[in-house]
Formats: sequence, C-alpha cells, structure tokens
Amino acid sequence: MLQVNRCKKELVSIDIATRIIKHKKSVVITFSIIAIICAIAQFFVSVNYNMVDYLPEDAQSTKAMEIMEQEFDGSVPNTRVMIKDVSIQEALIFKEKLTNIDGVSDVTWLDDAIDIKTPLEMADQETVESYYKDNKALFSFSIRDGDEVAITDRIYELIGDENAMAGEALDTATSQKMAGSESMYAAALLVPIIILILVLSTNSWMEPVFFLTAIGVSVIINLGTNLFIGEVSFVTQSVAPILQLAVSLDYAIFLLHSFSDYRKKIEDPAEAMRLAIKKSFPAISASAATTFFGFIALSFMQFEIGSDLGLNLVKGIVLSFISVMVFLPALTLLLFKWIDKTQHKPLLGSFKSIGSGVIKIRIPSLLIVFLLIVPAFLGQSKTDFTYGIGEHPETTRAGVDVEKIEQTFGDYTAMVLLVPRGDVVKEEKLVQELENLDEVTSVLAYANLVSTVIPPEYLGESVTEQFYSDHYSRIILHTNTGTEGEEAFALVETVQKKAAAYYEEDVHALGESVTLYDIKTTVEKDNVLVNLLTVIAVATVLFFTFKSISIPVVLLLTIQAAVWVNLSVPYFTDTSLVYVGYLIISTVQLAATVDYGILFTESYMENRKEMTAVKAIKKTIDEKIFSIAISASILSSVGFILWITSTNPIVGSIGLLLGRGALLAFILVVCFLPAMLLVFDKVINKTTLKANFYKEK
Repeated sequence: MLQVNRCKKELVSIDIATRIIKHKKSVVITFSIIAIICAIAQFFVSVNYNMVDYLPEDAQSTKAMEIMEQEFDGSVPNTRVMIKDVSIQEALIFKEKLTNIDGVSDVTWLDDAIDIKTPLEMADQETVESYYKDNKALFSFSIRDGDEVAITDRIYELIGDENAMAGEALDTATSQKMAGSESMYAAALLVPIIILILVLSTNSWMEPVFFLTAIGVSVIINLGTNLFIGEVSFVTQSVAPILQLAVSLDYAIFLLHSFSDYRKKIEDPAEAMRLAIKKSFPAISASAATTFFGFIALSFMQFEIGSDLGLNLVKGIVLSFISVMVFLPALTLLLFKWIDKTQHKPLLGSFKSIGSGVIKIRIPSLLIVFLLIVPAFLGQSKTDFTYGIGEHPETTRAGVDVEKIEQTFGDYTAMVLLVPRGDVVKEEKLVQELENLDEVTSVLAYANLVSTVIPPEYLGESVTEQFYSDHYSRIILHTNTGTEGEEAFALVETVQKKAAAYYEEDVHALGESVTLYDIKTTVEKDNVLVNLLTVIAVATVLFFTFKSISIPVVLLLTIQAAVWVNLSVPYFTDTSLVYVGYLIISTVQLAATVDYGILFTESYMENRKEMTAVKAIKKTIDEKIFSIAISASILSSVGFILWITSTNPIVGSIGLLLGRGALLAFILVVCFLPAMLLVFDKVINKTTLKANFYKEK
C-alpha cells in the first residue's frame, strides 16, 4: 500500500513537472505580471507602528483606551519637550505656541499643577522641579495618532537644535522615518554579500541571479498581497522580507544543484529538469514544512505582533515553495544557455578532510554542550528584558535628546486613572494617597486642583471637561519611574490596587508604562505556548520525515541547545534584551535552522545503509558541510546586517539574535549532531522504521 501511495505521489510530481516544462513561457510571463502588480501594490500597504494596537482586546489598557476615547476628548501625554534658558513668562508663551500646533493637545506645564502667581519658593519644590529646573522648562502633551512624523517635524522647527524632545510619539515617528531608508540600506549591503556567497558555492556566474530572482519574485508577491490583509506591523515590514529570502533560498539552491547533476548525465535539459523536480520535491517539501509549521506557532501569540509576523512568514514560505517548484524551472529552461556560457571553475577547495577532524573531537563536543546546556537554559529564562521599543542609539538625535532631558529631570512617565464619577470624598482620599507615593511627582485631578467643595456644575465646561465625563473622573499622575522595569511595573500594580480599594473592579489605568506592563503579562503567557507549539510542530514533521522516534529527539536537542545558548548570552553579558525579539527568535531560529540537521541526517541515514557509523559520519560531513555552511552563512549575514543597519531596537535585537543563532546552529550541527548520531546509533536503528543499517560481517 505504501509503495502504491509513493508511486501515485511520484506520478503527480512528474505530471506537474511536465506541465510546467510544456508551458514555461506562460509560467514566466504570469509570474512576471503578478510580481509587477505586487511591486506596485506594496506601496499601498499600511504599516502600523503602534504596539498598543497589537495587545489582545481583553487587555486592561486596551479597554481603558476605548473608555478614554469614548468619554474624554484628551488623551494620555505621549511626548515631552525641554526648553533651555527660559523664565516663567517665556515658558508660558512657548506653551501657547505648542498648543497652537495642529495635532498637539493637552499641553501640561507647571501652571497646571500649582498657582504660579504665588512665589515658587512657597510651593512644593518636588512638584516645581518636575516642570521647571535650572531655568529649563519641561512640557508634556499628546500628539495625534497617525500624524506623528509631520507633527514632530513641526515641533523640531519650533524648538530648534538646542532644545530636546522625547516620548512615545517621537519613537513612532522615528521608526516610520527610518523603516524605508534602513530597509533599502540593508538590501544594498545584503544582496552583494549573498551573491558573493552563492558565487563561491556554484560553478556558474549566472546561477546566483536565478536563485535570487526566484525568491525575489516570491518576496515581492508576499509584500504586495499584504494589501488584502489591510496592514502589517513595523516589525513584519522590516524583518519578514529578509527572513523569507534567507530561509527559503535553500529551496532554489537544492533544485538547481539537482538540475546541474542531471545535466551531466542527460543531454535533454527539459528531461533533466523534470527529474530534478521529481528528486528535489520531497526534500524541499520537508524543509518547507518544518519552517511552515514552526512559523504557524507564532500565529497563536496573543500579542498580535507575533501572529502578524507569523502569518506573513507562513504566506512567504508557501509563495517561495511555489516559486521554486513552478517559476524557477520555467525560467531556468528558458535561459539555461546563460548558465552554460558563464561556467567557471570551483572557487573553493575540497572539504574532504573535515570529517576525520570532527570524529576526533566528538567526545569534547558532547561534554562541552552537555556542560553548557543547563546553564544556558537557566540563563535564557533569567535575562533582563525590555518590553517596549527599547532605547534609541546615542548617535541619533532621539537618543541624544532623551539623555538631555533625563540629565535634568530624570525619568518620567504619565499615567491616567479613570474612576467612576460621583463620590468626591473617595476621589479626594485616593488623590491624597497617590500624592504620598514616592514615585509620583504630581497629581492632576479636580479634587486637588479645583476643590471638592465646589460642585462641577457651578464651573464652566472648559474647566471641568479635562477631569470629568458623564460617567468617569480622570486623574493624571506624573511619575519618575521611567516607562518600564521593576520599579515602573511595581508602581502600576500599586496604583491599581489603591484605586481598586475604593472602586473595586471599575478602575481603568492607561499610559505607556501600563501598556508595557500589559505587554509583559501577555507575552510571558505566549512564551510557553509558542515554544511548546513550535517544538511539537517541528517534532511531528521530523517524525513523519524520518519515520523515527529517536531522530526528532536528537535533532531537536541539537537545535534547541543552540537556541538556549544564543538567548542566554544577554544574561551572562549583563545586557537587556527586547522581549519581542527573544520570543520571535526562540521560534524562528528553531524553525529556520532545523533544516541543517535534516539535510545532514538524511544523508547520514542513506550512507549508514552502506557502511559503518563512523565511515557514514565522515562521508556525510565531507559531502554536506559545504551546503550547510552556505545556508548558515546566508542566514547569519541577514541577521548581522539587520543588526548593523537598524536603529529600531526591536529589529536590531532580532537581527543580532538571528545572526548569532545561525552560527551556533551550524557549529552544533557539524560538531555535536555527528557525536549524538554515533552515540545513539543502535537506538536510532531500533526506533526507525526500515532503517536497514549496514552490519559488519
């Protein structure tokens, strides 16, 4: 029965190959037209730079934002500006200029916290110095969503180079400005490097062009079809195209190498391509399947930046697979003469002696990895994480401005509390408790800025609208904790508990620190689920690929060890790591680099049928180390270039982890995996269906 099914699959693949070869011109024209349309369509895809939008709908800050938008006209302050060398009167004039900028609202300064008509010496000095210190004035305000770039540019024109601006809205504007130029810069560096690597791995100057054309077309189609999704996150826009290129380039390399091998035996190029498609289809399918199901795990993240990236990468893998199996054969048969005309001698020497060297170090390899694996596992779980966009590089104006503001005024975060309106006594007591918190520098509420004695109905709407809606009372807190970290998150919990003591569950908090606190609690839950799903998905594909119980364990241990070592480096070097990058890479590295292990193990299993374990390992290393090295060097180059070119800390951290992870995976597959296969040779033979290992007489 199995033989019948296998024959049916082969007949189907042969039939598809025959059709592709017969209609090669139509195939190339069709793909070219779709690629051109998608190249234009990608410019109309909306990119979302707001991480808040990717929180689940039941997140506390998401609900709070909905209520705030329904009940109040104002929003949470998301930007700060510091002006040097100004008097009180000059600062008030500047405040008015800020207020007059279209898209700027709720400008808050010292006059909103105290009566500045009285001498400043008589006011609370901590409150004063949170707004005005050393003749420097610090204003906080909100910038309208969606127009961050234009509005921050106008503010820069107003404040000049001497003064400083910082905040969440500026982070968004900076990311938007840098995204396009940095992607182009990364591509300009990456494409020549990939071409160089591919030239070294082939015997024709034109083959690398074919590889990149096939995958490039699928990347463009993937970008263009995002129009049907509506919008993508800035992480997906920056990372997905380059990841798709790096992960799926192997498919094209495998097919054309198989085509080259058959052309040495068969004169007819069409027949050689038909056999190449038949031979490479199972291997490319297995490689694509592990990556496909690994990326699907990201789609189960509650924090939807992961699912956004996962969906895009899954779509990209499918498109790359189709492009390699349909478009690349048709293109190659139309232009194969160019491959013949541009043949060159191998540019790299033989790798025949490496297998013997690896065999000699198998015991040290096992000992080193087993000594590292437990500390690495524990270390990666204890890394100091950041949950926001991270810090801007000190070389950028945004990074310099943050430093200027923090040197004078320290860390700052605004937080808003929405509590039920009506009980002024409760409100007054809560405000007093909040004012007594060490981390709170000032509180803006009706209870302390006007008076609970004066009914709001007696005052004009212009006075009361910032504090009261029909159903809620709004309390604005200015804190000195920064946006995230143990102290900031502890304050969020404290404020929520104090408010809940008066109003039970009907309390809503929002602000950047509250959002990051929600991101933290959401992604920590995602971590366990996504990693578990990735391992299960990849293990299932490996089980059906090798029809073995033990091989999936050996391969997963090899790649997972590389993942743990990679993610533990920040802990042992005492550096923080952007959690979104950590979560994505823990999945992407496993899904992308397990292909190295599959390629190696498939070859070993075939060789093992004809020779002893040691000889089979030596032969496999000598034959496959070059292919694995090419794949790993491309993926690693992609990662390191993302890290070098991106000023966005999330994208940069993903790049660094990917580059380092690909190198570690390569080292473990070449050194540790052979040792594991030798140690568990008998176990693999007994737990693998029809292993048929060679037995010495």
